[in-house]
Amino acid sequence: MANPIQSFDSLTDLAQHLHKQIAEKNKKVTLIFAHNGTGKTRLSMEFKELGKERDENGEVTARDTLYFNAFTEDLFSWDNDLENDRERVLRMNTDSAFFDSLDELEMENRIRPLLQRYADFDFQIDYAQGTIRFWRETTKNADGEDEPVPIKVSRGEENLFIWCFFLAVAQLAMDGQEVYSWVKYLFIDDPISSLDENNAIAVAAHLAGMLKEQNRLRAVVSSHHTLFFNVLCNELSNPWRFFLSCEGQGWQLRDTGQTPRFYHVAMLKELHAAEQSGQLYTYHFTILRSIMEKTATFHGFNNIGDVLKREPDDEDGTLHFRYVQLLSHGNYSLYEPTEMMEENKQIFRKILKKFMKDYRFNPELFPEAEAQETAA
Repeated sequence: MANPIQSFDSLTDLAQHLHKQIAEKNKKVTLIFAHNGTGKTRLSMEFKELGKERDENGEVTARDTLYFNAFTEDLFSWDNDLENDRERVLRMNTDSAFFDSLDELEMENRIRPLLQRYADFDFQIDYAQGTIRFWRETTKNADGEDEPVPIKVSRGEENLFIWCFFLAVAQLAMDGQEVYSWVKYLFIDDPISSLDENNAIAVAAHLAGMLKEQNRLRAVVSSHHTLFFNVLCNELSNPWRFFLSCEGQGWQLRDTGQTPRFYHVAMLKELHAAEQSGQLYTYHFTILRSIMEKTATFHGFNNIGDVLKREPDDEDGTLHFRYVQLLSHGNYSLYEPTEMMEENKQIFRKILKKFMKDYRFNPELFPEAEAQETAA
């Protein structure tokens, strides 16, 4: 794609362009950053429609894209047992081809290891009824056997389960399992749209690992989440990176290359807002490190140590580099983000302010905290 900015009159035209380019260039992963409301979900639907073949009656006879978006989440809905208020289950819309032959593939054993990376609840799928029930605890029944105590999981946990369900299906397609041998493309749109900020690192890193390990499928991932997007950029080997925007009645696709400044600045704004509010968590060091890595690349430095240490005898820069190296690694809980200790908050503020001073950004993008108004 020699032209860094290309315009399209419709999302159909854009989808056709992507589909053709990915096939011709055999590009393994394409990443698209776009703000909410731009048309990412509609683009994913246009893309999957391109791979469908139909007979003379309009019936679909072949397809090539396995997709995840808001419509995938809509394949699952809650039955809250309004009559007895006890057996709450998540129902699967088994009319969808998404669920074809899953009962033969031991999906519980495929989903459970994925889910256990993030959650503390268990589940069971009833394929005949098309339902899923969840529990955290068990109790002894009259026969002395363990029996699950059914629960309704939270919306975030539900979305996480559906995401792991999709990942298990995607892994089958990556492995070339016969039922999913038709899949040539994955199109994943905002898989963490309803999850907390600190989920981004774990989910993006895991997805990137899966995509790197396989060579059978071509993948497109779109998101409005700056941290999620940036982790994918860092973890994957030379993906295509694009910024999608809606311009008037059309759309523009900008190739951001190796300097994706749009989400770079957006992430810095998130850090500045967190610093101003005082709500600083351990994963904020990982975001800061990511921004510094992009800055080092842009300015031609070898690593972030050169960004932090401006002079050979800069002791503060050397110390700050060690702090960033140490505090940007670790495990990140999905539901219990770890707040920084006060000492680390002070270190973070000092490093962030020095970085923003040394590499000057537009100050209008980073307003200082407004003084609290005194009640009359």
